Amino acid sequence: MTIRLIIVDDDPLVRAGLTLMLGGDDDLDIVGEGSDGRDVPGLVARHAPDVVLMDIRMPHVDGLTATELLRARPGAPEVVVLTTFHADEQVLRALRAGAAGFVLKDTPPAEIVAAVRRVAAGDPVLSPAVTRQLMTHVAGRPGQPRRATAADRLAALADRERQVAVAVGHGRSNAEIATELYMSVPTVKTYVSRILARLGLNNRVQIALLVHDAGLLDGEDGA
Repeated sequence: MTIRLIIVDDDPLVRAGLTLMLGGDDDLDIVGEGSDGRDVPGLVARHAPDVVLMDIRMPHVDGLTATELLRARPGAPEVVVLTTFHADEQVLRALRAGAAGFVLKDTPPAEIVAAVRRVAAGDPVLSPAVTRQLMTHVAGRPGQPRRATAADRLAALADRERQVAVAVGHGRSNAEIATELYMSVPTVKTYVSRILARLGLNNRVQIALLVHDAGLLDGEDGA
């Protein structure tokens, strides 16, 4: 399968470097480029990409706003955020908006290629554990209004779904969850899909963030 990719960055040298880096792989097809977040809707409408590689800081419409608007649309492509920071509050907000992960601009080319492939296959490019570390570093402990809202949302889950959600929040893989909760891996995948649908979330990263917000990673695993 060929992965259709759009690159959005206000630095033409960065775009040229990414195009050179990614364009040599047979399974990646760079179908469009943009220099600002305001270019994204038109590019996506014209080229129907599978993945958008999105810079955060752009002059008119930043990557965060563009990600929020894009991921709110049905059938939206996956978004990978480009950043120069390991722990940046805007990265966290992009993950909350539905970005599938982030890569640093100085990441080795092979790792960026691997990240695009993983996202196109439906996997986030960072583990829930890394997301939790990012969130803790940037945002600290969740405030009470956010905690209450997250807890209310998770209350919609059945007990077994809640256990799976907490395990995802702890960074467990499907195989690890299966062993821990005495399930098969396909059953775990079914539960994860059901949780995403029931809570209106995009990916496992958002499950992890919601579980963190609800305070369920502090020994209150709700099991």
